[in-house]
Amino acid sequence: MGNEDLSKEVARRIKKQKGDAMKVIIVGGVAGGASCAARLRRLDEKAEILMVERGPYVSYANCGLPYHIGGTIEKESSLLVATEQMFRVMFNVDCRTNCEVVGINAKQKTVDLKNHLTGEMTTEKYDKLLLSPGAAPIRPPLPGIDLPGIFSVRTVPDARKIREWLDRDIDRSVGNPFTGPDTVSKPKRAVVVGGGFIGLEMVENFVERGLEVTLIEKLNQVMPPLDKEMARLVERYLRRHGVQVELGDGVAGFRKSTDGALEVLTASGKAHPADIVILAIGVRPETTLAKMAGIEIGMLGGMRVDEHMRTSNPDIFAVGDAIEVKNFVTGQWALIPLAGPANRQGRIAADVIAGRDSKFRGTQGTSICKLFEAAIAQTGVSEKQLIELGDKDYEKVYLYPNSHAGYYPGTKLLIMKVLFRKSNGLLLGAQVLGEDGVPKRIDSFAMAIQLGGTIFDLEEAELCYAPPFGSGKDPVNFAGMVAANILRGDMPICHWDGTEKGFLLDVRNPQEIEAEAVPGAVNIPLPELRKRLGELPHDKEMLVICRSAVRAYFATRILMQNGFKARNISGGMLARSHRAM
Repeated sequence: MGNEDLSKEVARRIKKQKGDAMKVIIVGGVAGGASCAARLRRLDEKAEILMVERGPYVSYANCGLPYHIGGTIEKESSLLVATEQMFRVMFNVDCRTNCEVVGINAKQKTVDLKNHLTGEMTTEKYDKLLLSPGAAPIRPPLPGIDLPGIFSVRTVPDARKIREWLDRDIDRSVGNPFTGPDTVSKPKRAVVVGGGFIGLEMVENFVERGLEVTLIEKLNQVMPPLDKEMARLVERYLRRHGVQVELGDGVAGFRKSTDGALEVLTASGKAHPADIVILAIGVRPETTLAKMAGIEIGMLGGMRVDEHMRTSNPDIFAVGDAIEVKNFVTGQWALIPLAGPANRQGRIAADVIAGRDSKFRGTQGTSICKLFEAAIAQTGVSEKQLIELGDKDYEKVYLYPNSHAGYYPGTKLLIMKVLFRKSNGLLLGAQVLGEDGVPKRIDSFAMAIQLGGTIFDLEEAELCYAPPFGSGKDPVNFAGMVAANILRGDMPICHWDGTEKGFLLDVRNPQEIEAEAVPGAVNIPLPELRKRLGELPHDKEMLVICRSAVRAYFATRILMQNGFKARNISGGMLARSHRAM
């Protein structure tokens, strides 16, 4: 029996079994939509469920597309988490791929469907409708944007076309009759436009395939969710791996060069040669269907939903990348297109449709990006978000602990920024970079934020320890202890942007000073400090420096207990090296 016949048989069987049972139509078969369909069937065996997907696949892992393009995930079939057949047979869901909703009548509670393979148009009634259309890659109307070799990364067919383009042979003798026979080669140069998650993942995978890569980002930093000083470390890491990074320069257009290759033109007048271009500028919520249904669209351009995933129409639900939800930390409306929240939203919508009182807490943007040997992760709010909101009740701390016990081989430096309330220690956000142990730490911070945890809770968190995995004082504990010391007054701190007029006391060793000195700082190595306190003025506040702020903490305690005013410069010289200018 063919797929079309099987679909009709499933629909016939469901109709016969259900009679007057509730009918739910789910639009979009990836992430949130597929999650809703499977959950709803587990909760309600009698519901009539129709899931339509305009593409050829349902429930595919679009987050894995860059790694399929790069070759880490070799088989395309590995990206297919579930299939149309599986939904029909296992979940008794009438699942239709290559089927698009082209009309919604919210008053009559009907949707118009078009089968893209046959051209057939049908109309289906619903009791409840769930919209999970996702978000489309932004493709601005720039000159030459439709030239061959310029791609976006959203679907399995997109990845297939990119792989085919990379595997093709290029005749580089075009326009040059004097070149020899070795003018046929594979693509060698890639330009990635956009320095967000997809952009960085494509950069990595192109480098892994042996291409020369240029990354162009209109903003003055990569990874927009990160604070600028943390993003600067990512930028340096990219350059260290041979990536040409162009910041603060937007793309103005595209053209073909004399040898048949592409050129990416920027606002500053540069022309970057390329054999392939990836557009990773960002995504825009797909709201065409919402507008058909008369659903409220928020200020950020997404469908507004409540905590039950209901839109402004009580019989229409929405989940995934096309909706606006509340930021869990700030309470502000947000667009956060991530797979984890989309799957949870689909599950919650199914619960509510089935009569349960499930609620979505909001999204805190917990995310991670692999970049060569490193990982870049964040959760909660960033400092720049707090500044935009005019929120001044926060403090930040920079830490540089080892990923696991220093005596066990392979330990790596973790770079951490943690934000918390000055008034009560409530944990607000964290950003972690490193080559080992990043997921473990960001997940701990994320769960603490979800539970309304404080830095005092981080102090007491009981986390697993063995030398290959952590330390007796885990970096998460360490973050809590440092922050708690600040709030208890045991370690007053300042940051580099507030040291211009202070008395700088550098407690590093002379050899460290020779390698990198701080102009105007007085150097008294920590082992000598107690004996040389008489050299320091009592009428000035000491701003204490060391490499990572650990020795400066020891020095601050010595000074404070000997009658001096002192503050530790958070993060020490390591923080100075990447602070935002």
